[in-house]
Amino acid sequence: MTPLHVAVVTETFPPEVNGVAMTLGRMVQGLLARGHRVSLVRPRQHAADVDGFSDATPRLTTTRVRGLQIPGYAGLKFGLPAPRLLRRMWRKDPPDVVQVATEGPLGASAIAAARDLDIPVVSEFHTNFHAYSRHYGFAWLEGIVAAHLRRLHNRSRMTLVPSRQLGVELQRTGYRNIRVVARGVDTALFNPARRSAALRAAWKLGQQDLVVAHVGRLAPEKNLPLVLATFDAIRRHVPGTRLLLVGDGPARTRLMQEHPEHIYAGMRHGEDLAAHYASADLFLFPSLTDTWGNVTLEALASGLPVVAYRLAAAAEFIRHGENGMLADPGVSDQFVRGALDLVTRPRARRRAAMAAPHSVAALDWEHIHDQLVAALRDAIARPALPPTDEAVYGFLADP
Repeated sequence: MTPLHVAVVTETFPPEVNGVAMTLGRMVQGLLARGHRVSLVRPRQHAADVDGFSDATPRLTTTRVRGLQIPGYAGLKFGLPAPRLLRRMWRKDPPDVVQVATEGPLGASAIAAARDLDIPVVSEFHTNFHAYSRHYGFAWLEGIVAAHLRRLHNRSRMTLVPSRQLGVELQRTGYRNIRVVARGVDTALFNPARRSAALRAAWKLGQQDLVVAHVGRLAPEKNLPLVLATFDAIRRHVPGTRLLLVGDGPARTRLMQEHPEHIYAGMRHGEDLAAHYASADLFLFPSLTDTWGNVTLEALASGLPVVAYRLAAAAEFIRHGENGMLADPGVSDQFVRGALDLVTRPRARRRAAMAAPHSVAALDWEHIHDQLVAALRDAIARPALPPTDEAVYGFLADP
């Protein structure tokens, strides 16, 4: 088939470290490997800004635009609107499709510019920004942000979501033209063989000691108080258990001051990150805001039983009592009991640890990349939305 020219517009991209950036980096790699051309548009993060991909990569060009600091997100900016620049670029070199990965001002201007030029647009729903507002003192904005996101996505020909559960939830609130494109996990990188006796020794722990891990941004939206409360309950049953926190964020300083006994590993990457996962014994993920949760899949692939709410990736890949424990969303007592059930039954925890990698073994990125290309081609083939945006195609399941 004829290779595509895909214009990807995003607020975040490698080497920035977050779920959206890492997923999008993988997706762009997949497009390039299949012979497609990618024109990337994103904010310039700092003066010496360099992509995680070399600017010399064949078939990849990068345009950096102005941005402003995102409050509470050190080192990350949102892109300012650039409609004139985008229209000029896309008139000169029209892409087959515009893929808008984030819903900031830059993404909104990209959707408007593409529609003006009659270029098909695919948007992606990665982050519950409307839910984040309540964690940063702007709960009164939640409804306004939710309405804005819905209008924005409904101006695209297709909105990509990582799970059917999220697609159904969005459809119930008025989103149209939903398509499921899941996310994968690198099982060659994340696997139990990365377990490191040397790393555990550095934590002053033996091979039989229990390490409870949480990997992610140390920020209010990650529900860290429940991580701490669950760990305290675990430690009352198994004294000597340690809590490993991998990641950085605005809550880190306060956590280190109030809980100096925990292990703060900071940001980790590649094989080092994989070793931190595999060298733990249990994974806690109590987030109520994540639309997917890449860390859930990485933990399972690393051989960790996962305790999580029945949401996002956890709802699809955790089999309750087999490779982890699920709790009803927001029921914190149930979450704590699930963790204690695994901790107080070592044999059950070991069985769950053995089952965990098998539960995500089929999530090969190559298959995910094929799903993305199929979705992009389908969006190109669909008729343009009328100016009133009233076209309704319903729920577009993954093929």
